[in-house]
Amino acid sequence: MGDEHAYEREPYLTELDVEVISSGDEGGRSFVILDDTILYPEGGGQPSDRGLVGDVAVVDVQRFDLDLHHYVERPIGSGAARLTLDWSRRFDHMQQHTAQHLITAVADAHHGWETTSFHLGDHRCDIELNTPLPDTASLARLEDAVMGVVRSNRRVSARRLSPAEVGTLDVRSRGMPAGHDGSVRLVEIDGIDVCACGGTHLSSTAEIEAVKLLGVEAMRGGCRLHWVAGGRVRAWLGRHEARARDLRGQLDASDDDLVAAVASRLERLKTAEKRTRRLEGELARQIACRLADADTTVVEAHFDESNAGFLQLVARHFAVDAGSRIAFLTATEAGEHFFLLASSANGSVELRELGAQVARLLDGRGGGSAPLFQGKAGSLNRRPEAVVLLEQLND
Repeated sequence: MGDEHAYEREPYLTELDVEVISSGDEGGRSFVILDDTILYPEGGGQPSDRGLVGDVAVVDVQRFDLDLHHYVERPIGSGAARLTLDWSRRFDHMQQHTAQHLITAVADAHHGWETTSFHLGDHRCDIELNTPLPDTASLARLEDAVMGVVRSNRRVSARRLSPAEVGTLDVRSRGMPAGHDGSVRLVEIDGIDVCACGGTHLSSTAEIEAVKLLGVEAMRGGCRLHWVAGGRVRAWLGRHEARARDLRGQLDASDDDLVAAVASRLERLKTAEKRTRRLEGELARQIACRLADADTTVVEAHFDESNAGFLQLVARHFAVDAGSRIAFLTATEAGEHFFLLASSANGSVELRELGAQVARLLDGRGGGSAPLFQGKAGSLNRRPEAVVLLEQLND
């Protein structure tokens, strides 16, 4: 086997007879060590593979010095086993990682943009570039150049060389993990790029299928470029089409008119919200006037489909002409209950203790002092008792 595991020697191999040579537990996670493996361990921006040892799922693979820990769903004893690879996950990772090498090489060669990091995510990938935000035209040229190499069906190959041999070659990246000793694995895209890398890759650029640059954002003095490749391009387009189809139905508009239709709806919504706030304010003022005209020392009201914000509007108006009265207001919206005590802005009624007692009755919490004490209630079942309590304490 030498320096190579089966995932390096034969990246398209999906099954392998292996020997479980040891097992252990790490932080409550069971793992096994195999004599060889087709499962790639996490590293270099590429997530680990998944698969089965016999019928037991491998949920993670990590490298510890020379050992690869295969974390499994349940303990496994030593002995012979059949190792099976989750091929769809592996092939997706091969498409993304090979595309990353290509994007990085073309960005460097055509624009002088150096890649400083790579992340292979669940739905999209990104690289960080040591350049300010590029303009749209530059990104378009980069994507066109990358797709040109995809269509040219360039051979992708890997080989191991000694550090001395590597030193004689024009290698884009010679970065190696700390403490690395031994041969260096080089991945080459014929005529395009040579790079030190331990990941799994395709055998030709044509297998990348397609690359779509999704956008770029400023990041730590440089920028982060997001993209998808291979089957992810089709999946991304499918999700976008599904959303567009739903929007076309909701807005009764064609694709070309969707943005204008949304903008029009938003403008109408803003106008309606302004009108609603104005009417809500007037309603709150009228309610406050009615409460202030009552001849009782404690006035109360409940509002369905209202929230704490509306109670505050009523309370502010009420506080102006409250005199010695106390208002006890409650509201319910979307299953949540709110309560509020209000008194005169210039009055001497101490609401903090009254409010605390009401909050306990309503299984809630709140805070404040004159002229407002407010909070959320766990239940309004004991609301009548709260009214009686306030009447007794305010007599």
